Amino acid sequence: MNSLSSLPMPADRAFPSAEGATPMMEQFLALRSQAPGDALLFYRMGDFYELFFDDAVRAAAALDIALTKRGEHQGEPIPMCGVPAATAEAYLARLIKAGFKVAVGEQIEDPKAAKARGSKAVVQRAITRIVTPGTLTEDSLLDPRSANRIAALAQLATGENAIAWADISTGEFAVCAVSGDALTAELAAMNPAELLVEESRFCEAAGLLPRTTLTPLPRAKFDVASAERQLKAQFEVQELTAFGDFSKAERAALGALLDYLALSQAGAPAKLSPPRQTREGSVLAIDPATRASLEIDRTLSGDRQGSLLGAIDRTVTAPGARALADRLARPLTDVAAIEARLDAVAWFEREAGLRRQLRDRLKSAGDAERGLSRLLVGRGGPRDLKALSGALQEGEAIAAHLLDARLDRPPQRIADGIAALTLADKPELAALVGDLDRAIVDEPPLLARDGGFVAEGWMPELDETRQLRDASRRIVAGLQQTYAGATGVSSLKVKHNNVLGYFVEVTARHADALMGDDTFIHRQTMANAVRFTTTELAELESKIASAGERALAMEIETFSALRDRVEALAGFIRVATAALAEFDVSSALAEWAEEAGACRPQINDSFTFSVDGGRHPVVERALAKSGEGRFTPNSCQLEGSGENAARLTFVTGPNMAGKSTFLRQNALILMLAQAGCYVPAERAEIGVADRLYSRVGAADDLARGRSTFMAEMIETAAILNQATPRSFVILDEIGRGTATFDGLSIAWAAAEHLHEINRCRALFATHYHELTRLAEDLDAAGNVSLKAKEWKGELVFLHEVGAGAADRSYGIEVARRAGLPRKAISRARSILKRLESDGAPAAALDTLPLFAVAEPEQAPIIEPSEVEKRLDGIDPDTLTPREALDLVYALKSLVKKA
Repeated sequence: MNSLSSLPMPADRAFPSAEGATPMMEQFLALRSQAPGDALLFYRMGDFYELFFDDAVRAAAALDIALTKRGEHQGEPIPMCGVPAATAEAYLARLIKAGFKVAVGEQIEDPKAAKARGSKAVVQRAITRIVTPGTLTEDSLLDPRSANRIAALAQLATGENAIAWADISTGEFAVCAVSGDALTAELAAMNPAELLVEESRFCEAAGLLPRTTLTPLPRAKFDVASAERQLKAQFEVQELTAFGDFSKAERAALGALLDYLALSQAGAPAKLSPPRQTREGSVLAIDPATRASLEIDRTLSGDRQGSLLGAIDRTVTAPGARALADRLARPLTDVAAIEARLDAVAWFEREAGLRRQLRDRLKSAGDAERGLSRLLVGRGGPRDLKALSGALQEGEAIAAHLLDARLDRPPQRIADGIAALTLADKPELAALVGDLDRAIVDEPPLLARDGGFVAEGWMPELDETRQLRDASRRIVAGLQQTYAGATGVSSLKVKHNNVLGYFVEVTARHADALMGDDTFIHRQTMANAVRFTTTELAELESKIASAGERALAMEIETFSALRDRVEALAGFIRVATAALAEFDVSSALAEWAEEAGACRPQINDSFTFSVDGGRHPVVERALAKSGEGRFTPNSCQLEGSGENAARLTFVTGPNMAGKSTFLRQNALILMLAQAGCYVPAERAEIGVADRLYSRVGAADDLARGRSTFMAEMIETAAILNQATPRSFVILDEIGRGTATFDGLSIAWAAAEHLHEINRCRALFATHYHELTRLAEDLDAAGNVSLKAKEWKGELVFLHEVGAGAADRSYGIEVARRAGLPRKAISRARSILKRLESDGAPAAALDTLPLFAVAEPEQAPIIEPSEVEKRLDGIDPDTLTPREALDLVYALKSLVKKA
C-alpha cells in the first residue's frame, strides 16, 4: 500500500534537538537522526523495545496499545509506548502489514560493562537493522508459500527502463530491461512487497502497483558508475560480463537495490545469488487488470481459496509452493523451456508409485531455502542449521532412490536435480551435512544465545565444562540438606536470583537459629523470610557462573564455525534447495493432472488455439467439492490466419449461461500451458502468446476517480493499443456501461479493430446481437453461443457452447429468478413485446401505457377452482390405470360445468 509511512518524513515529523536531554534521551535522539525519516525507532531497553515522541504516537495508534509518558524534554512530556522484546515479531508483523518501516536500535554492550563505567553510564546501542516490507527473513513475518520480493525501478533520461528484484529470504537476485508499455505487466508479475523509485518519479510510480509500499530514493542512488563499483565489490569480480551484458538502466537498478539492502542490514552487504539477467518477452505479459479478473493467485476478495493457484496446488513444501506460484505468475514464451517443464511433469505422471514415495520424503525436507538465507544475513539459529542438514540428507536419499529405481530415463530437469542433490561428488558439502547432523541436538532452541544446542560428544572440552557446571549445581542441592541438618531447620531452602546469586532462605521465626552461626552471613530481611549467604555458596556461584559462561561461549563459537562453513558452500546449497523445489512442483503438478484428468498440451510457435473438451479448473473443483454436479466441458477453436477456425469469435447467450466462465477457462488453459502445466481438457494445441488480456467483469476505481465505464474503457484502450498478432484476448460486454447506441458503436469498433488491426486471437462475449452480423462481413470471425432451452415454463441453462449466435438473451427470465417483483417482471415483458413487435423502439414507447395504470396496485385474490381442489388430494404415483382414466373423465365434467 502507498501509505503515509512510505513517504519521506514530513516537516511535522521533525524530532526535537538533544539540547538539555538526559543521557539516555540524547542517545535515542542520536539514533533517531541516523534512522530513515519514514521509519519508527525500536529502542531496546532491557526486556522491552520503547518508542518515544512522534514514533510512539504513530505506533500506539497502529498497534492499539497504551500511549504513556516518560519524563520531560525541553519542558514538554515525552510520549512513550513499548512492546516486549520476547513478542516483538508479532508487533513488527502488524506494523509492516500497515505499511510502516522500523529501525531496530539494539543494545550492543553488556549492561554490566556500562555499569562498570559509572552509575550514570548509558548502555551502548546501535541501529542493527531496518525492517521494511521487502527485507523480511523471519518465518513469523512471512507467508511460507509466497515469495517476498523487493524491486528497484530505474528510469533513465535516455528513456531506458529496468527493474531489478531480489528476495533476501531466498537469495534470488535478477534484473530485466523493459520497455515503457511492458512496465506495468513486468511489475505485476513479480508483485514486489516494496518498490524503490527515484523520488522525482514517486507520484508517477504510485499508479503502477496500488497495493505495494513505495520507497523514494535520491537520484544519486541510481548512479550507473557507483552501481557498477558496488556490484563488482559485492560479488568480488573485475568485470560484470560474467553475469550478463547489462545495460546502463539494468546496472542502475541493481546498484540502487544493493545499496538499499545494505542500508537495511545496517551496512552489511546483502547475501544474494549473482544477478540473473532476463529478457523482456521471455514471459507471458499479463497486466494487473487481467491478473485480477482471472484470479490467478488471489480472488477478487483477496483469498487464496477460490483462485487458480488454490485449485491446482498440491505441493508439500514451502519452496515448492513458492516455485509453483512463480510459474503461474510468470508463464514462459519459449517453447523449448515450456516443453522441458512439461517433460518433468510427464515423467512423474507416468511413474505414479515413485511419485508418491518422493512426495512422502519431501514432506520432511522443510524450508532449507529460507533457513539458508537467515543464516547468511546473521539472523539464523541452531534450528536453521539442523533443518539444513535434514533437507540435504533427504535430498541425497531422494536422489539415490531415483537413481536406484531404474525407471525410464529422467528428463533433463530431473537429471539436473539428481546431480545437484547427490553428495558423493561434493566431499565438502557431504562433510558439512554429516557434521551438522552430529553437532546439533535433535530439537535445538531457536536462538544460539539460549545455548544447549551442541550435542554431547561433539566437543570434549564443552562436555567437561558442562559437567563442572552441572556438578556444581548438584553440590548446591547437597548443601541445602547439609545446612538443614546442621541448623535443625527442615524448611531451609537454597535459592537463586539475578541480584543475590545463590542464597539460603528461612522463615522469619527460624532466622535466630542462623543469626548466631558464623557460617551464615545475613544478606536480606523480608516480611516473611530472611536470606543469608555462605562462603561455600559464594565460591560455587563463581564456579557455576564461570562454567556456564564458558559453555555458552563454546557453543556460540561452534555455531559461528558451522555457519561460516555453510556460507562458504552457499552456492552448492542453493542449487540443492532449488532441486528439491523442482521435484516438489513437478510431482505436485503430475498429482493434480491425474486427479483432475488434465492432459499434456501440445506447445508450438503457431497462431493456433485448439482445445477439445476444455474445463474451468476452479469452477470444476468447486462443483466437485459441493456435490452440485459435474462441469460441462466445451471446446474452443481459434486460429490467427482464420483459415481453419475463426480468429475472432463472438460469444452470445443468456445471462448466467456461462459466457464469462467459457472466456476465463480458455485464458486459464493458455496460461497453464505456457507455465508448463497440464491443462484441464481432452486435447489442447497452444501456439504461444506474448500477451494475455482479459476485460471481464465490472468494477469502478473510485480511488482514482474512475467510474465503471471509464475503468472499462481504459482497459479496452490498453488492449487495442498493445495487443499483437501473437496476443490472446478475452472481452466481455464491452460498451455496456453507457447508452445503448454508444455502447454498441464502441463494441462494434473494438471488434473490428481486434480483427483488422491487432489480428490477435480473441473471444468477444456480447449481448449486442447486432455484432453477430460482423461474422458474415469479417473474413476471420465467427459466432458461438451458450445454449438454453425452455422446459415446462422454466429456462434451463445447458452450459454447452455450440456454433452460431444465440436467438435471444432471456434477460427477463434471469431477472425473475433474481427475485424482481412479479409486477415489474410483467411490465418488462409488456415493454419487450412492444419493442420487438413495432421495430421502432422510440415510437413504440410513445404509445406504451404508463406503469401506474398497467396493472392494479394489488393483484386480486384468486380462489382455487374445483379442478384444482380435486387435483390437490390426488397422488398420481398411487393411481391404477383405471382410476387415472376415471379421474380424467371427472375433471372434464368439472371443466364443462365451469
